[in-house]
Amino acid sequence: MDKIDAVIVGGGLSGLSCAYKLADAGMQVIVLERGDFSGSKNVTGGRLYLGPIMSIVGDMFNDAPFERKISRERWTLMGADNSITIDFTGERYKKTNNSYTVLRATLDRWLAEKLIEKGVFVIPKYRVDDLLWDGNHVIGVKAGDEEILANVVIAADGVLSFMAEKAGLKTKMKSKNYALGIKEIVELSEERINERFNVYSNEGCAHLFIGEVTKGMFGGGFLYTNKKSISLGIVVGINALMEKAPTIEAHTLMDTFKSRYEIERMIYGGELVEYSAHIIPEAGYKNISKLFGNGIIVTGDAAGFALNMGITVRGMEFAVASGILAAETVIKAKESDDFSEKTLSLYENKLKDSFVLKDLYTYKNLPGFLENRALFSVYPKILPEIVEKIMLIGESPKERIGKQLWTEVKSSGLLNMKTLKDIISIKDI
Repeated sequence: MDKIDAVIVGGGLSGLSCAYKLADAGMQVIVLERGDFSGSKNVTGGRLYLGPIMSIVGDMFNDAPFERKISRERWTLMGADNSITIDFTGERYKKTNNSYTVLRATLDRWLAEKLIEKGVFVIPKYRVDDLLWDGNHVIGVKAGDEEILANVVIAADGVLSFMAEKAGLKTKMKSKNYALGIKEIVELSEERINERFNVYSNEGCAHLFIGEVTKGMFGGGFLYTNKKSISLGIVVGINALMEKAPTIEAHTLMDTFKSRYEIERMIYGGELVEYSAHIIPEAGYKNISKLFGNGIIVTGDAAGFALNMGITVRGMEFAVASGILAAETVIKAKESDDFSEKTLSLYENKLKDSFVLKDLYTYKNLPGFLENRALFSVYPKILPEIVEKIMLIGESPKERIGKQLWTEVKSSGLLNMKTLKDIISIKDI
């Protein structure tokens, strides 16, 4: 076949965003998706921050099937059999916050259909086996006996990126840099969601959990409200899971999480309609792959563009932005008919000038800070214990609150040099 402008491997947000920008520029592009349809294999918890990308997406998300605009933020510290939750909202926050819950199976499929209307071939159930080379230059992809020739290949094939690895841009996976994500979609009526999460129909809640949810291992739980369902799941570090003694199965963690009183009351009466699991990048800036080579660019999760900030998790806006910036680079490369590594290096420069690499660099030390297991085992248990002791009214006379608080803090072991070092280290994140 004749050589096309670009072949995109992966029909997630980064690949589809790249294709959208290329199609608008009148370029020939094909998107190859391994799943039954775009979004069918995605396990993202379900929150898209629009603020950072509104200036570059153009009309791409016009009338997009977003679920709910986030108006409430909740964080729960989970002890063995107790918990404490911070619930934040505010009128100014509701007006200015521009993040939405999404169902990727819905959003990605919708975007793929928009591309098809633009004349882009989005081909599902298509597994790419290898890259095609001319010397040290990528010139397309191979699937079985079929070859697709292209000026540039966009590797948007997810966290384990077979394409980036084949091109020598990505090293083999190290377990400490990744986590396992498990997600369920629980169908629940709009009325029940509104009542249980204290929101209106157009509003949503983002809720993160830390502590006993992962049995003290690196990770946490998440819950996002959709229009008529809840995205519920856990993320746990692969290294932590492998080193756990005695061993524990990831699905057991999920079942235990769901059976907690705090969670059970939120999903009571709901129907499980989807279950999935996936690998998630967790190392941030320090684990970003090489982003380009001769005839190839890496985007989204494939490049390692994800950020666990503890209080929130980001990734989808990085995927969209990297896809669009990759497309801008390809458009520029076509103008000079030069798809060499030298020309495609413009992609990295664009990322450095954008929020993508700026934000990832700002929080480059955060993954190392989160390796402190006390953050998931000790600290989340202390505050619920203190609150329980203060609030419990028994037969014996109560001591002064200040004395009770002091006694609990001392007995917890928090007053030590390790704690002091943890507090001091916060300035570096």
